[in-house]
Amino acid sequence: MEADKLGKLTTTASLTKVFFKLNADSWHGYSTESVWAEPISSNRYRLRNTPFFAKGVSFEDIVFIQEQDGDLVFESTSIAAGHSTYRILLGKSVPDRDFSKYWHPLEEAGCSYESAVREKMLLLAVDVPPNADINAVYKLLEKGEKDGIWGFEEGHCGHAV
Repeated sequence: MEADKLGKLTTTASLTKVFFKLNADSWHGYSTESVWAEPISSNRYRLRNTPFFAKGVSFEDIVFIQEQDGDLVFESTSIAAGHSTYRILLGKSVPDRDFSKYWHPLEEAGCSYESAVREKMLLLAVDVPPNADINAVYKLLEKGEKDGIWGFEEGHCGHAV
């Protein structure tokens, strides 16, 4: 079991993977990414974690899928949930206390993240919930980048700006 972003325990048995096709020429070098999703209907699934590489989708979005060779493959977004996704690239040489100092205001704004290690970098898939002030969050991300704590990119802005 794993805790989901809503604080409830979810068994992965009730979830399945939805695959996103990626441009392998991008900085990450992957051609696909799989994201946990909950079935809503025969061809619609709710994303249950934040994508690390897929662009244009965020946590809780409901997406249309198409079955291809036994896999569920993303086709389009059915209902956007209003979340936004950012990626933070953090060098392993950044001290935890420095990261915490910059992350804490984002956490207070309602953001959460999932992490993965990629070579000598720590990659964070950041979820910005619909009730967060997206402009303030973006300024905090920019400050972390300007001060040399991290690099970041936008995966999807689901907030009305």
